[in-house]
Amino acid sequence: MPLKNSIKIMPGAMICNDCYLRGDITIGKNTIIHPHASIIAEAGPIIIGENNLIEEQCVIINRLPAGEHPISTPVLIIGDSNVFEVDCRSEAMKIGEDNVLESKSFVGRGVELTDGCIVGAGCRLTYPEIIPEKTVIFGSNCSRRQQSERPPPQTSQLDFLSKVLPHYHQLKKNKHEVKNIIS
Repeated sequence: MPLKNSIKIMPGAMICNDCYLRGDITIGKNTIIHPHASIIAEAGPIIIGENNLIEEQCVIINRLPAGEHPISTPVLIIGDSNVFEVDCRSEAMKIGEDNVLESKSFVGRGVELTDGCIVGAGCRLTYPEIIPEKTVIFGSNCSRRQQSERPPPQTSQLDFLSKVLPHYHQLKKNKHEVKNIIS
């Protein structure tokens, strides 16, 4: 059965036309989605909070493992102020706030990121677990350590991109212009 698109974009969000959005997706205010990012709500809705930065070639997907039939519709929830760097992939059903998924990292469906975590470049988290707050995962062996503070917010980068992106990319309309984008 083909997915029906229902994309809700809150005021201030900047979504490049060249990204791929499929399914029931809500994008919070001041979130920026770069070209060629993919957000796919295959198994259920995806709700993305405010002030998130989703860079090129990122994939965020809500899908069921092969052969799984849920009793209820699973909702993938991403909190506020997260950064998804170039070419990372997340299937995590719950991501808190102030997390960073560095380039080419992978976070599997059974993983929950709490708040203030960093998943280092190329790190793969595939086993079900809850990552404690302020955990840094790094290196080829996915070593871990605790940091004393959360990663700093990307406020200046979001401000810069909100000024520059409209000059170089066409953007999807926000909620003030349309209530939903349905196709």
